[in-house]
Amino acid sequence: MFTIKRFGAMAAVLGLVAIGVTAMPGKADAWWRGGYCCGIGIGVVVPPIVVAPGPVYAPPPVYYAPPPAAYYAPPQGTWIPGHYEGGYWVPGHWA
Repeated sequence: MFTIKRFGAMAAVLGLVAIGVTAMPGKADAWWRGGYCCGIGIGVVVPPIVVAPGPVYAPPPVYYAPPPAAYYAPPQGTWIPGHYEGGYWVPGHWA
């Protein structure tokens, strides 16, 4: 039992260390690091060219419709348990 707790603690510490190493800030010049292209040492450095369309800003709607009215079910009647009425048994029913 003690070894399972120790293993869990060591795994948690190792995981936190891995997250810390991964999140550690580094230099932002990743695209020219080493001058390698595709794992081959060519030495030619070309920055990436990103082409994307400009942002599209849609105009707001002309008319804001009010939300639909909430639907509430009609109230149910009162439950009347079974009883005798004029000498006859009347089973329970909704009034």
